[in-house]
Amino acid sequence: MKKLCCALLFAALCIPAAGALSARSAVVMDADTGAVLFEHNADERLPMASTTKIMTALVALGEGSLDRTYTVKPEYAAVEGTSMYLQAGETLTLRDTLYGLMLSSGNDAAVAIAGECGGYDAFMQKMNDKASSLGLTDTHFVNPNGLPADGHYTTARELAQITAAALRDPVFRQIVSTREYTAAGRALTNHNRLLTSYEGAIGVKTGYTRAAGRCLVSAAERNGRTVIAVTLNDPDDWNDHTQLLDDAFAQYETVTLCEAGSRVAEVSVFGGDVDSVPLLAQTAVTASLLPGEREQLETVRYGDRICYAPVVQSAQAGQIEYRIGDAVLARGALVYGGAALLLPEEKSLPERILDRILGTD
Repeated sequence: MKKLCCALLFAALCIPAAGALSARSAVVMDADTGAVLFEHNADERLPMASTTKIMTALVALGEGSLDRTYTVKPEYAAVEGTSMYLQAGETLTLRDTLYGLMLSSGNDAAVAIAGECGGYDAFMQKMNDKASSLGLTDTHFVNPNGLPADGHYTTARELAQITAAALRDPVFRQIVSTREYTAAGRALTNHNRLLTSYEGAIGVKTGYTRAAGRCLVSAAERNGRTVIAVTLNDPDDWNDHTQLLDDAFAQYETVTLCEAGSRVAEVSVFGGDVDSVPLLAQTAVTASLLPGEREQLETVRYGDRICYAPVVQSAQAGQIEYRIGDAVLARGALVYGGAALLLPEEKSLPERILDRILGTD
């Protein structure tokens, strides 16, 4: 834990001072490990406008089939603000509505999703329950779309945590990284201009109300690492996010974790002319790491712990992962680094195993 804290502090200090930002609150976070690379008033409770819809989508994705259809009720279509222009009486899928939520920032889509996923009040409870399950203590939702309301708030840090959880869902990633989509005859265009202007951008959500100001959550992926940037009440958010993401990615360094052909482990062989064979890395394994992360890496090997002759050299022998906590930062294939010939069957296999255990073979 001490090493992790030191690494996070080092990374945070590498980012330029917050004075260069226009945002009232900001945070930059590694989506995989949760490492905070930069923060500025990151724990101040603030309204978050339509970035609320990240949680709306995250909860909806756990509410059954996205391809189920529903009929738009009049109250869904009569919502103020940005809209995907739902029409009372029309029929469409929850999937199409989610695209209208995240690309067009439809306030009507948010109300429709809440209504069709257990009812408005129950859905709000689910949003707040989800926040609690993520360990968030400075986030509370009053509506599913982010329109101004007392008691509706989050922080830059906790909004980044919500986004990290959402990005672990491949459907969410697909939706927020989509530039254009046709939903029930509507041509939807993503409001996130970083998708076309920033290398590796994969989302996530814009937001604006007079009370909240300009709010933006962005995410980008390079060399296998995903970085999330959040700004709340930021009049220059597009430029700020470009700089924040650039500065964050500059802290990562590509590191070789093992060379092609390097010995990774040893596996016992039963019934062969040798007792064991080495396991080798099939190819070089590299990872993009922050300062201090290499010392935190743990290796996890998948594959047989013992094998039976015959063993063919260079045959596939499993996989190795390099992890920090639950985050897999690199993986590579393993092969057998030697061969084992099958011995004559003078004894049965159980007998030979017993001999090996007793040391009498």
